[in-house]
Amino acid sequence: MSHSHSPPVAKKVEHKMELFGDVRIDNYYWLRDDSRKNADVISYLQQENAYTDFVMSGTKQVEEQIYGEIRGRIKEDDISVPERKGPYYYYKRTLDGKEYVQYCRRFVPRGEEAVSVHDVMPTGPGAPPEHVILDENDKAQNQSYYCIGAFEVSPNNKLVAYAEDTKGDEIYKVYVIDAETGAPVGKPLTGVTSYLKWAGNDALVYITMDEILRPDKAWLHKLGTEQSTDTCLYHEKDDMFSLDLQASESKKYLFIASESKFTRFNFYLDVSRPEDGLTVLTPRVDGVDTFPSHRGNHFFIRRRSEEIFNSEVVACPLDNISATTVLLPHRESVKIQDIQLFLNHIVVFEREDGLPKIVVYSLPDIGEPLRSLEGGRAVDFTDATYSVDLSESEFSSSILRFCYSSMRTPPSTYDYDMTSGVSILKKVETVLGGFDTNKYVTERKWATALDGTKVPLSIVYRKDLVKLDGSDPLLLYGYGSYEICIDPSFKGSRISLLDRGFIYTIAHIRGGGEMGRQWYENGKLLKKKNTFTDFISCAEYLIENKYCSKEKLCIDGRSAGGLLIGAVLNMRPDLFKAAVAGVPFVDVLTTMLDPTIPLTTSEWEEWGDPRKEEFYFYMKSYSPVDNVKAQHYPDILVTTGLNDPRVLYSEPAKFVAKLRDMKTDDNLLLFKCELGAGHFSKSGRFEKLQEDAFTYAFILKSLNMVPALGN
Repeated sequence: MSHSHSPPVAKKVEHKMELFGDVRIDNYYWLRDDSRKNADVISYLQQENAYTDFVMSGTKQVEEQIYGEIRGRIKEDDISVPERKGPYYYYKRTLDGKEYVQYCRRFVPRGEEAVSVHDVMPTGPGAPPEHVILDENDKAQNQSYYCIGAFEVSPNNKLVAYAEDTKGDEIYKVYVIDAETGAPVGKPLTGVTSYLKWAGNDALVYITMDEILRPDKAWLHKLGTEQSTDTCLYHEKDDMFSLDLQASESKKYLFIASESKFTRFNFYLDVSRPEDGLTVLTPRVDGVDTFPSHRGNHFFIRRRSEEIFNSEVVACPLDNISATTVLLPHRESVKIQDIQLFLNHIVVFEREDGLPKIVVYSLPDIGEPLRSLEGGRAVDFTDATYSVDLSESEFSSSILRFCYSSMRTPPSTYDYDMTSGVSILKKVETVLGGFDTNKYVTERKWATALDGTKVPLSIVYRKDLVKLDGSDPLLLYGYGSYEICIDPSFKGSRISLLDRGFIYTIAHIRGGGEMGRQWYENGKLLKKKNTFTDFISCAEYLIENKYCSKEKLCIDGRSAGGLLIGAVLNMRPDLFKAAVAGVPFVDVLTTMLDPTIPLTTSEWEEWGDPRKEEFYFYMKSYSPVDNVKAQHYPDILVTTGLNDPRVLYSEPAKFVAKLRDMKTDDNLLLFKCELGAGHFSKSGRFEKLQEDAFTYAFILKSLNMVPALGN
């Protein structure tokens, strides 16, 4: 293919769109083909891929070297921290050279029924043998993509239900198997989501989607019956709302929620009587979010509204749900992110000053009245900036399991005894290749936004390699949407940048949830541009404070973070040397005007509904595809997946085609489309690393840091 040496030129087919007296011309509208089979479209994507391969052929060696480093840090044969569930330990095993995991279990030895933080699963010759319930490697053998989205063990530990996606389009098939023999039980359920829970030992609850991939129906399936006879428990007809499914920690109730971007209401299902169907727990009240749980004779509810924006925790008796007691009141400076219930404790996952906290409270005996919580005990953490996630814990125990990491601390799983306050480290993810945490420094800094708001930055570097005089290369990452918190966690791949003298930084910009609910509300709808200007302010802070210079500043974002990258490239192309936009949401206006595209209707509350004039012009003013100009741009790498159901592949394709047509520089512009994957790229654990290696090779090429051949 000789024409792979020059950048592909997409044909122009004029497509006129008019609204509010405003005419937009989209010459690349034809690139959207929902069947994903149009020969012209596939041919254009293949040309872009061939051009990318050609341009990057000279960096193949450094890419392979980085891949070798990244893979070399992984202990390939390993097991996860075992979870106690009844008479078994459950865990996942990875094997040498294998892309996927095995789901395993083994018996807890007799006489060791009590759970303690010191509990260790015996594995020696005298220990109960390991049983492999399911090996993903076998299932994935003839598939180019393979992902298990749910793996649910029945309450009596006899059966397993799992959800499988073999395309990357997030539409699953659910199989039920005998946990011992692996034999199938009944026929698979087809066309469902990965929302899947057991309702007792003989029934499953699952959720399906409508044609715009909106989870809209909840179903009850009795084992041994046809899917066509399943009972529809609830159908959400409002296209701004999507369904969610959770099990209470006590495992006595399932909760089906219907949620939009700022309203959430709930039903409950008593798993001992699934045939009774759903009962309303919290009614739909616009602007109020409720997240329920259960213990003893009470429901516990985390509740957020416009006034109580950072949430409160209330409880109500099962038989009188309108009689609520406030257990934890709303606080302006502390956001309640989550709660986890135990027989005798409640764990509150909070955020203060942008950092996560875990606070544990004792609860009165079941049957005793509940009153406001006092005397909470906070768990201590060490790094300046870090990330902590709650793990599945045993409800009837007093042991909280959590996973801690920072940009210099590999994921570390702890069991915390809530009665004594003792924490025991159960496992630190092994990082091979001579990694030494003491060589790295993490810092937390604050940049000042245009309106004076202080925006937190998390920074990591290797102290013996950086000069901090403005000459160091730096990679700045951002997201800033959906109230998602990008907490600084560990990533083994990143060491390959840090060990080449890079500084790595996360900008915790508005639109995310790091600094509480208002941080999100000030970076969405008609305040969305704060997300982009915050990011630019963070970049300028790093340059002013000698972390890097414009010539050494690279930026990276995925999905809504890809929108961020597209927006700041149009606004300040002079500020960056290289940009990576992964599966980027860049055709904001056109997509949000089209309710037939997945996610559009449910996201009008995030970006705004451009069928209203004020939103139309505001969204048009930042939508990356609509703001490509005849100007110099930095080096750019854009990636996508053909089967992506969340961001249509045609959005990045149009962005690239328009940039190629309009930009005035000769800098790199590469587009890589995975023809067999979705939003979360390839499915194998090593295949995913190849993507990191490719991205890092692109960044090194842009910075002219690729060693000459022969070195």
